[in-house]
Amino acid sequence: MIEIQKLTKQADNKLILRGVDLSIKKGETVAILGPNGAGKSTLLKVLAALIKPTSGMVKVNGLDLKKNQTEIKKILGYLPHSSLLYDHYSPLENLVFYGNVYGVQEVEKKAVELVKDVGLSFFLNEPVKNFSRGMIQRIAIARAIIHDPEILLLDEPHTGLDQGAITILNKAILSMKEKGATTLMVTHDFKQAAEICDRIIIVKNGKLVDDFHISDQALSIVAQKYELQVEGAS
Repeated sequence: MIEIQKLTKQADNKLILRGVDLSIKKGETVAILGPNGAGKSTLLKVLAALIKPTSGMVKVNGLDLKKNQTEIKKILGYLPHSSLLYDHYSPLENLVFYGNVYGVQEVEKKAVELVKDVGLSFFLNEPVKNFSRGMIQRIAIARAIIHDPEILLLDEPHTGLDQGAITILNKAILSMKEKGATTLMVTHDFKQAAEICDRIIIVKNGKLVDDFHISDQALSIVAQKYELQVEGAS
């Protein structure tokens, strides 16, 4: 599904990614952990075709990212730190707009269903600018999955959310997994990583320092590995 070889990214004479090699299979749900400045978000932005790598190879579904950006973007759902919502639009208007961009069939019906799924039906036609951080994030989640993407790229999606919004987000991620989607999630939240991911990648100083599968929501294993690779090695 995703193949990365010898990926580097340099910015302002600083090497942010240092020869990353990574292979992700279809349907995997992968958490990317690491300290601030490790290169986690940069890796996600490269995969989202938002920034160009300095060197290396990235393939998605066998397609070279450098040569097939438009085609690859069609199967991506991206949730960055910002919501990418138009704040003067309502949830319905935002989702219909993005759904039309991706050619979603019966887009208004799909938008209404997603707003209901994230628990905001009462605010369907209210401007997003009036929403709380948690409400905005819920609609941003719906925006990211309006077109049923094959790959979900989530950058610290749980930050600033209350427990209700966290539950809705995790349900959405697991629902997409059931549909066969592949998810990469940058997070600092070990608990959420353990609960919804089946594989953990730890990044430090632009390099992958650990890569392991987990089962049975093994939070203690995640914490132990992180401490060994990051905190113990600092």
